Amino acid sequence: MKSEIKTGLIFGIIILVGTVSLYLFYTEIDLKKNTTNQLEIQNKDLLKKAPTLKGMTGLINTTEKNLDKLIKGNVVLYDFWTYSCINCIRTLPYITAWDDKYQEQGLVIIGIHTPEFEFEKNQENVLTAVNKFEVNYPVVLDNNKEIWNSFENRYWPRKYIADDEGYIRFDHIGEGAYKETEIVIQELLHERSEKNNQKINTGNTIEINEYEHSILRTPELYFGYKFSSGRDHLGNIEGFQPNAIVDYKLPTEINQHFFYLEGQWKNTRDGMKLISDTGKVVLNYHAKQVNIVASGDTELEILIDGKIIMDDISGVDVKSSTVTILEPRLYNIIELQNGESHILTINIKKPDFEIFTFTFG
Repeated sequence: MKSEIKTGLIFGIIILVGTVSLYLFYTEIDLKKNTTNQLEIQNKDLLKKAPTLKGMTGLINTTEKNLDKLIKGNVVLYDFWTYSCINCIRTLPYITAWDDKYQEQGLVIIGIHTPEFEFEKNQENVLTAVNKFEVNYPVVLDNNKEIWNSFENRYWPRKYIADDEGYIRFDHIGEGAYKETEIVIQELLHERSEKNNQKINTGNTIEINEYEHSILRTPELYFGYKFSSGRDHLGNIEGFQPNAIVDYKLPTEINQHFFYLEGQWKNTRDGMKLISDTGKVVLNYHAKQVNIVASGDTELEILIDGKIIMDDISGVDVKSSTVTILEPRLYNIIELQNGESHILTINIKKPDFEIFTFTFG
């Protein structure tokens, strides 16, 4: 083997090992930053109690009277979520599995649905999502963010776990830390059972394949002008114009991590609403998964790098290169094995369409 090739291979291996090491290091740092575990604190005067659930705007799978009974004397996992959030959706298989496994042993799970967009305030929309994701535990609607604020929360998803006396012993922001979270559930259930002279068998932690993000990916992109401050990724020169109908033109250069519009669009607080008969959204991205949050009654044609999307990289909501929009929710557009850079083009075939975000994996 020539020395130049050998040197190149060694250099490549060093870069690969370094990249993986940095990824694992920052993953561990991120886990510690996003997780607060207070199991070891003996003096409960140093702990906060979970606030009462005042300000709820609706309930699913329970009544207010029954909710109070469920909380008293049990270990409670409070899950802040909203149904179009991809990060929240990815956590639901774990939460529903914990509900099935531990509800008879003293665990109560309460989903606190705090909307990010106006359409998520509609209880029928939330109920549709609850049924779709097979959520059987109580869900509290927090449309005015009163419960969110009482917990001093700022993130979706976020899990707080309170012991049987109501003290918050653990909380985690975002996806991940599933094993750590379940171990806390088990320890608090054993703590409760000892007080009540009960015997429980929690067994091993649940094994579910965790979604693996691409190491580098385009950040979440918002179409609503209320989100644009500090994260403006609209590439058109016309820019955001609050509450105005704007005729957007595609530029000749499409920059990565920016989205571009063609057609007449109304700028709303939450998103962009197509006004012209047809329109287009173009995105230069890097990721292995691409989703949109959208609403309306229309069909979208999906192109990748100017060509019809192939079935082997199509998301679950793409059928023969077409996405049918019928309800306000998250739609999975692209699903790859690894992160790649491409130009995504969405051709909208009729005007009843509003788009709120791009999210990535």
